[in-house]
Amino acid sequence: MSSECPGKNSWPELVGTQGDVAAATIERENSNVTAQIVAEGSAVILDFRCTRVWVWVNESGVVTRTPKTG
Repeated sequence: MSSECPGKNSWPELVGTQGDVAAATIERENSNVTAQIVAEGSAVILDFRCTRVWVWVNESGVVTRTPKTG
């Protein structure tokens, strides 16, 4: 689904970085999206949106999954 969205849609290179740095990078590289930092284990809405990127972080604030549009 993410290939339907304009701009860059996936940031595998950000796994292992700090969540706030990752969110800023994502929003700089694709101005169509808002990056939202989410703690692992949290519940999120499941609807697909080209304008949203979940940035999953652990208790240390480190990105644990590849951020992608959705």
